[in-house]
Amino acid sequence: MTRLLRDTLDDWADEARVPHDLADRALRRRAWRPVGAAALVTVMIAAVAVFVTGHRDPEPVIRPADGVTLPARPSPAPTDVRTDTTDSPPKKLIAAGRMAVSAYYVYGHEAIDERNARIRRTWSLYDPRTGGYEQTPYAWVDVAPGLQVAAVLEGDLLSRRLGVLDLNTRRMLTWIDLEHPVGSVAWSPDGTRILATAYSRYPDVLVGKGEEAMPAMNGESPRTGYYIVDVREGTADYHELPPMADSRPGDPEGRPFNVNARQDLGWSLDGTMIYGPTSTRPDRVFFTLDGEERPWPEGQRYVDNSNQPATSPDGRLVLGSPGLPTKITDAATGAVVGSQRVLQLHAWADNDNVIALGCAGACENEFNAGLVLVSVDGSRMTQLARNQDTNGDGAWRWVLTPR
Repeated sequence: MTRLLRDTLDDWADEARVPHDLADRALRRRAWRPVGAAALVTVMIAAVAVFVTGHRDPEPVIRPADGVTLPARPSPAPTDVRTDTTDSPPKKLIAAGRMAVSAYYVYGHEAIDERNARIRRTWSLYDPRTGGYEQTPYAWVDVAPGLQVAAVLEGDLLSRRLGVLDLNTRRMLTWIDLEHPVGSVAWSPDGTRILATAYSRYPDVLVGKGEEAMPAMNGESPRTGYYIVDVREGTADYHELPPMADSRPGDPEGRPFNVNARQDLGWSLDGTMIYGPTSTRPDRVFFTLDGEERPWPEGQRYVDNSNQPATSPDGRLVLGSPGLPTKITDAATGAVVGSQRVLQLHAWADNDNVIALGCAGACENEFNAGLVLVSVDGSRMTQLARNQDTNGDGAWRWVLTPR
């Protein structure tokens, strides 16, 4: 039994009650292509939708949580380069500049019946006590900027219970009971609020067995809405937000659509809005915090299918789309200022270097890849993580978080 599990059980015992997402092979075969891993899962997976339309006033949680004091972010934040080129998945912290691999997950298939299966994620979290990672029992995790606390969903599929875990002590700061089951959580950029996407049923369903298992592409999603949890205030407000529908005959040209079952919501770069993913370009649609659709925020540029900013911290450069070789352009002129022999550009480590998905050797095998740190001009490259077979069992997917 891991320390984390033991501590969690201790926390439960301290309370007056016991508490009640490269994926499958098809996803991992395309893990290097011009879509991020979260989008790959999203693009491939669908399930039956049961939802209502329109917006209503926020609904309270079943049991409002007490506000908690969150640990302060490190100041100044560390910027050293940390690598683990021996283990896959990694055992030691991977980090470079302003970003770190705060968590990662490994996919597995679980049979539901003779014809259907579902994807199960096994999550591991950064453990500051050891400088490595520890496997968790949670359905979903997300680490707040600063790597001090994590939002976790109790259980292994959908959850009605959200916890805030202190990464240093490994104890729960609070548990929040939710009326609607949720399938993902995401911290706001300032690390004070949590966005939890609600579903009427588990979205990651497959049809078939083994290597033949494929997402159930019926063009519907079971997303029902979302919570915005203010951790410091101890509030959790629910908003209905129906999923984006698949394309249909007669749709206006250029209308965004989404073919996926998992349609997790994310935060805008400044935390004043949220967005929902699309299967089109642009790759997201923005909403107010109350769920009203709005235009794309002026000046905000994102890495494709990611919550990471495409613009460098100093605002001068912009990360290009995936595809060997990648390119970085001048934000003002659009001129190419550098080319890199990598598959994908993921996040700015600083103004001169980028965390990217590199490929082994001469890139003759697109599925033999791993995290690297590459300079803007492509002349310097440091291996951050061991190359892995992204088409193989046990392939892991990282979550990058500001340090």
